[in-house]
Amino acid sequence: MILPIVAYGDTVLRKVGATIDPTYKDLDKLIENMWETMYNANGVGLAAPQVGKAIQLFIVDTDAFDDEKYPSMKKVFINAEIMEEWGTEWEYEEGCLSIPHIREKVSRFSHLLIRYQDEQFNWFEEEYDGIAARVIQHEYDHCQGKLFVDHISQLKRRLLKTKLTNISKGGAHVDYKMRLPSNR
Repeated sequence: MILPIVAYGDTVLRKVGATIDPTYKDLDKLIENMWETMYNANGVGLAAPQVGKAIQLFIVDTDAFDDEKYPSMKKVFINAEIMEEWGTEWEYEEGCLSIPHIREKVSRFSHLLIRYQDEQFNWFEEEYDGIAARVIQHEYDHCQGKLFVDHISQLKRRLLKTKLTNISKGGAHVDYKMRLPSNR
């Protein structure tokens, strides 16, 4: 089932996600729905907060980059923790399904070490670099209540304020379902 993607301005995007365990209700179905939702929106990653769930879960599929230097990767990350980031900081233009039609250059480290659980709650500790590291950092940020616009200068954020407000009010026209902020 395709889920609505939460639009910029909703408080769930600013919450630090809760850790989960194997008793989390309907986790397999949620993950399946997240894959379907991400592919429907032409995304390369999706975090649970983006579908209204403030939990430590995100998915990544870098196949769309079709980059020979960095082989594609499709994974589920549960209760992830970035242990270390290192290497050259490099800028790359990022976007976000929750912040449609806005793309900005974001500087991130080229390498990371991450500890996470898979869908069966087995623990892994792995290193990633390049585009895979970037997508992981972006989605991990969502689970920490951060957005890619938090990584740009205050001046750029001020210049984007009207566009961001417009997104939160439903002014972004996209080819996927969106849920507008429900900040009560």
